[in-house]
Amino acid sequence: MSLKSLLLLIIGIAVLAFVGLNWAAMNTPTDLNLGFTEIRAPLGLVLLGLMAALSVVFVAMVAYTQGTVLVETRRHAKELAAQRELADKAEASRFTDLRAHLDKEMTRLTDSVAMQTREMLSRVDRAEMGLRDRPVDAEVSRLVQAVENHNRDLHARVDRLEMGLRDGLAGYVPAPASVRPAALTGQSYQPAPAERNPDPTQDPIGSAVPR
Repeated sequence: MSLKSLLLLIIGIAVLAFVGLNWAAMNTPTDLNLGFTEIRAPLGLVLLGLMAALSVVFVAMVAYTQGTVLVETRRHAKELAAQRELADKAEASRFTDLRAHLDKEMTRLTDSVAMQTREMLSRVDRAEMGLRDRPVDAEVSRLVQAVENHNRDLHARVDRLEMGLRDGLAGYVPAPASVRPAALTGQSYQPAPAERNPDPTQDPIGSAVPR
C-alpha cells in the first residue's frame, strides 16, 4: 500500500469515528435555509452528504485526469512506436540500398576482372599459337647459322687479303726514315747491313703495313 492510500484510509477512519461519536448531534433536525425555501433536516447529515459528494466528485476528477493522462500517454507511445517503425524502415531501406549498390559494384568489378582475365588468357593463347607456328629454336638456329656463314665468309675474305699482301710485298724491304729514296737522289739504293739480313721471325707485312 502506498503512502497516499494509507493517508486517505486514515482520514476516512477518522471521519467515520467522528460521525459515530457525534451521531446524536448530527442527527438532530435543524431549520435550514436554502435561499429560496426553508427545510428542516439534520445539519450534520447534510454536511456529511455534501462532503461525500465532494469526495466522489474529487475522485471522479482524479480518475478522469488519470484516464486522460493514460490515454495521452498511450497515444504518444503509439506515435513514438510509429515513428520508430518508420525510422527503422528508413534505416533498413538505406541499408538495403547500400547493400544493393555494393552488390552491383562487386558484380561490375568481378565482370571487369573476368573480362581482363579472359583477354589476357586469349593473348597468351595467341602468343603460344604464334610460337608453335614459328618455333623459337628453329629461328635461333637459323640466326646462328647465318652468323656462322657470315663469319666464315669474313674469315675467307681476310685470308685472301693477307695472302695477296704477302705475295705483293714478298721482296719489299722498307727504307730507313733517314734515307731518301734513290729516285730522288739519283743514286742506286744500297740496303743497310741490318736490312740485308732481316729477322726471319719479323712479319714483313706487319712491318710494311701499319697496324
